[in-house]
Amino acid sequence: MLILTTAVTAGALTVSACGSRGDDKKGGEGSKTSVTIGLDAPITGELSALGLGIRNSAQLAVDNANKAGEVKGVDFKLEPLDDKAQANVGQQNATKFAGDKDVLGIVGPLNSSVAQSMQQVAQQSGVALISPANTTPDLTQGKDWKQNKRVRQFSTYFRTATTDEVQGAFDGQFAWEKAKFKNAYVIDDQKTYGAGLAASFKTQFTKLGGKIVGSEHVNPEDRDFKAVVAKVKAAKPDVVFYGGEYPASGPLSQQLKDGGVTVPLMGGDGMYSADYIKLNKKAQGDYASSVGKPVEQLDSAKKFISDYQAAGYKDRYEAYGGSSYDATWALIQAVKKVVGDNGGKLPGDARKKVVDALNQVSFDGVTGHVAFDKYGDTTNTMITAYQVDQGKWTARFSAEFKKFDKAGKS
Repeated sequence: MLILTTAVTAGALTVSACGSRGDDKKGGEGSKTSVTIGLDAPITGELSALGLGIRNSAQLAVDNANKAGEVKGVDFKLEPLDDKAQANVGQQNATKFAGDKDVLGIVGPLNSSVAQSMQQVAQQSGVALISPANTTPDLTQGKDWKQNKRVRQFSTYFRTATTDEVQGAFDGQFAWEKAKFKNAYVIDDQKTYGAGLAASFKTQFTKLGGKIVGSEHVNPEDRDFKAVVAKVKAAKPDVVFYGGEYPASGPLSQQLKDGGVTVPLMGGDGMYSADYIKLNKKAQGDYASSVGKPVEQLDSAKKFISDYQAAGYKDRYEAYGGSSYDATWALIQAVKKVVGDNGGKLPGDARKKVVDALNQVSFDGVTGHVAFDKYGDTTNTMITAYQVDQGKWTARFSAEFKKFDKAGKS
């Protein structure tokens, strides 16, 4: 069931990121060890609005950590690489990071499909990979998680975003119980994230009594949806659910309305971006869910928002700013423990020990309490439903999602 919970209040946070290992060139008393944290995200291209928010938030964490001296004797450095939302580029970036002995952890990526290409590289090199945005359950629990045969896939992989098992089910329940939709048409972009999210929505929506009146698969690059619009119009749904990202869902929504389908389009966190509204002149009334609560509503995020504004970033922190800060902070806390356990110095097997330390991380972060379960998944399952109202996303409902039994009851 959906259970409203109060936000976890956190104290002031200091975070850091990328850096290199080994003593700095100055040497001598007072010198600091430099630690690099890599960052992988789509910094250019259609998904760059989200990627730039991830990069900036991690950089803010680095700067704050260094200013505060969060880890005594350690100076953090962020090294961002652009994956262009492409799996092969993400794999190349992971290989580059793995080959740099100074890199003790990687923040990213945004896309679950990119993560699939990076995980094995990170595992083989023993470097921690922690995503603020990946939501596909397979990444942590394996392809048989739906049959409750859950097995951790990679000991080096973690995430501060909850999974589509939670998000898709939340969407299905919100559509049925809160929005009162009875019939849904489901479309997905066939990518790892979109297809998984749509499948989870279908499962929960039908379990509660909803009816799927049609389904369609499109390509992520599609921008002409005339054929799909005709099919949706004939099916007469109460809502159209889209599993995918905003570069396609924005045009899809507008074309649906232009074609006479006046019901809302609904999707997940891949849709939750200000750029979705820019791409869609008829976005009014559409829905999207996103992981966590709006940071603007969290006392624990006040310092993050203030610091981000003061830093003067021209790009918004977007959907994953808070979780990116927390992902970076988790790595810093792991480094802090490793250094503390080794007499104030980094050990020779620092990468392995950072991974071990991440399994024990527990702190109050920007988005709430940050900790990881036995699969590397965040223990924070808060989700928020947003609706476009007067040109901006407005939070409608936040809840912590609890698993259902076969009857759909909590």
